[in-house]
Amino acid sequence: MHEMTATNLRSAYGGESMAHMRYRTWSGKAEKEGYSNVARLFRAIAFAEEIHANGHFSVLRRQGGACGVAAGAGFGIGSTSQNLAGAIEGETFEVDEMYPAYKAVAEAQDEKRAAHSFYYALSAEKTHAAMYAKAKAAVDKGKDAKLGAIQVCEVCGYTADGKAPKECPVCKAKGNKFRAFE
Repeated sequence: MHEMTATNLRSAYGGESMAHMRYRTWSGKAEKEGYSNVARLFRAIAFAEEIHANGHFSVLRRQGGACGVAAGAGFGIGSTSQNLAGAIEGETFEVDEMYPAYKAVAEAQDEKRAAHSFYYALSAEKTHAAMYAKAKAAVDKGKDAKLGAIQVCEVCGYTADGKAPKECPVCKAKGNKFRAFE
């Protein structure tokens, strides 16, 4: 594997791993503040971030050795509104800058598996940013987000509100590959 693509995969793995843990922590804060649906949203998207991290790690599985990973994500616990703002910022950065660049490098280096992994994450992060924005709008009005069952594709991390689709719009997995967070 080309070193630039491997470095990008390691960076993405680190960022997704941190997002997974950060969202789990922020879920607890939302629960304490009385936003049970926002807490559930954080838990669901934490699961999706774990799927992304596992996908990146799988592509790297033959790349042994130590590596340092720099992840530029926010740190700390604020109010639920502040935590949602941090989540939106992180997801938007991944959608607008990080994943398009990583995917372009992988494609230029003909690293198909890496490009595929970046595509899955990029596509799912778009849904995450939108769901967090909707939740923040509610919290900023002092209300919990109105959410049905939150569905997460166990293959690519695509996330949706309501009933699981018959087929994932990103990876084409069947509807039975979705995990519901109710």
